[in-house]
Amino acid sequence: MQTLIDGVGQLLTNYIEKSKKGEDKVLQQQPPRNIAEDLKAREILHSGFQDSQVALQFVKRYLTHTNHLKNPHYLGHQVAVPHDLSGIPDWIHGTINNPSSLYEMGPAGATLEGVVINWMLQKVGWFSGDDIYDFRLKAGAGSGFLTHGGSVANLTALAAARAAIAPKAWDEGNPQNLVVIGPESSHYSIGRAISILGLGKNAYRPVPVHEDETLDTTALAAVYEKACADGKQVMAVVANACATSTGLFDKLSTVGDFCEKHQLWFHVDAAHGGAALLSRQHAHLLQGIEKANSIIWDAHKMMLVPALCTAVLFKDARYQTNNFQQKGSYVFHEQEVVGMDTMPFTVECTKSALGTKLFWSFALLGEKGLEDFIDTTFNRTKEFYQLLEAHPNFSVPYSPQSNILCFQYLPFAQDNEKQMALRYALIERGNFYITSCEVRGQRYLRTVLMNPNTSLADCRDLLHEIEATAALL
Repeated sequence: MQTLIDGVGQLLTNYIEKSKKGEDKVLQQQPPRNIAEDLKAREILHSGFQDSQVALQFVKRYLTHTNHLKNPHYLGHQVAVPHDLSGIPDWIHGTINNPSSLYEMGPAGATLEGVVINWMLQKVGWFSGDDIYDFRLKAGAGSGFLTHGGSVANLTALAAARAAIAPKAWDEGNPQNLVVIGPESSHYSIGRAISILGLGKNAYRPVPVHEDETLDTTALAAVYEKACADGKQVMAVVANACATSTGLFDKLSTVGDFCEKHQLWFHVDAAHGGAALLSRQHAHLLQGIEKANSIIWDAHKMMLVPALCTAVLFKDARYQTNNFQQKGSYVFHEQEVVGMDTMPFTVECTKSALGTKLFWSFALLGEKGLEDFIDTTFNRTKEFYQLLEAHPNFSVPYSPQSNILCFQYLPFAQDNEKQMALRYALIERGNFYITSCEVRGQRYLRTVLMNPNTSLADCRDLLHEIEATAALL
């Protein structure tokens, strides 16, 4: 066993070092059949690893067929480029297998989840405990827990909004007139949650957005009044912090005031942008978030945590405790138990030690280190914007607020298909990895600076690579 452990550790160390130096291409895609054959998947499936050398050869081949996120030329999806030692909590959990949703099954993981949730509540302004070790659920005080990803988190928060407006829905089904209001640019998980809750996709009443995909707050009243005129009850109003496509923040304070005026549930999807609360330089982007009733916040985006790890936060613990009205004698206990169970409040029955993963980021870097990372990536994106603005072959539709930036290669600006073809040709070359999105019907190239080692020189090299790739199309 020790030979295998040492060997895997050395392979991962080499992988990290080579990726950071850019010695391997970011991505070398192969058809799945080719990968399966290279991994000898069929043979291993039937016979297993015959010895440690076969296992190490498998790991080596596996790493070849990965997207090298630690390469500074990775500017792709909103997935963390974690600290080199961030895999240790997953190693621990994979060995001890202590689910953290039931305290007695994983006391250490559950405790650390409580610590990081209280820290997040402090950042939002919702924590009212005696100290960060106060894990009690108290009516009128903030609460929360961690889930496996933003989609589950948004579903959970909107289910709580339904429980607030229609407390009998759990037993009797949904009232037929519930709707949700939010920007046209909401993440697709909002629409999925609405349909999963049984409201139907037509229950989403989109509010127009500006050219930069941010919510047009002046249009909120008209959408709300139309819903009321149609005999609808507004279950929740959703805002983005930030928009997935452009990385720009809705005016949370304005939306919060609107919801307070009309006594509406206010939900903030802060999956990506919630981490800006750590930054003294950028926290202003989330001004008004404390007016929300519920918030989701992904740690596996901007807090250097490996996927998945998302917080669901509530302004009032009663929103959490009144959500899922269900009993299970084998896990839910009426009497007081040692510690805290999150299982009664989550979609998931079993979940990994997510709090340990997030806590590990603080342990490796400290809060100041995480703040520096956020500031570095946000500011580097502003520098990239200025570089694009000065280049005759590129156009940028907006000034960035976060580390997400959309732009077009001007010679292809009027051709959405060619702009997309450029992206695919670029990643096929393997030297860079970027994404693409549509904004108001226009196709853009899209970068997300997730890697702390990505420099302005790397951004400049990307533009050269795009031009070289375009010349071949």
